[in-house]
Amino acid sequence: MVQAAQKPCVFLDRDGCVSVEAGYINHPSRIRLERGAAQAIRMLNQAGVLAVLATNQSGVARGYFTEETLAKTHAALCRKLQRHGARLDALYYCPYHPNGAVPQYAIDSNLRKPNAGMVKRACQDLPIDLAHSYMIGDKITDVYFGHRIGLKSILVLTGYGLGEYEFQRDTWTEQPDHIAHNLLEAVKWTLNDMKARR
Repeated sequence: MVQAAQKPCVFLDRDGCVSVEAGYINHPSRIRLERGAAQAIRMLNQAGVLAVLATNQSGVARGYFTEETLAKTHAALCRKLQRHGARLDALYYCPYHPNGAVPQYAIDSNLRKPNAGMVKRACQDLPIDLAHSYMIGDKITDVYFGHRIGLKSILVLTGYGLGEYEFQRDTWTEQPDHIAHNLLEAVKWTLNDMKARR
């Protein structure tokens, strides 16, 4: 069997990066795209770069919503992207949290960022060129997550990003490879950086 050629991938955080940060989103009707997010993901699609969502969703473990509700929310997110000609190549989430209220989800899982479990799963499912891949998110933990697996990592100032940058950056143990105002700006920088690395 012929293996598919490996492609670079951009791993994307969900809340505050692709979608508007709105706390624990417990109904599909509450999911809204960040401005420019669909255009950013469409640019990745057109460039032949894999776009993969990797999101912690501890609301399941905390009992705020079920995995079934989360699946409906993600379906709604994908429909919103599709209306703008954009698509995610895959979507991974971690429903676990060690302090969860729902017993079967109250565990310390390797899937939970900044652990690498979701990326490892993605690499099993998709032909990812990890050496030329990136992480984009609105929290410094997304940067740590990316760096842990050797990815260049970009912090966006949407969602929690601006507050983390202004009030917590003195405590950061690692620095982002780039800071962007939003996902669209981050993707433009990433695609330019990919070209420069070839």
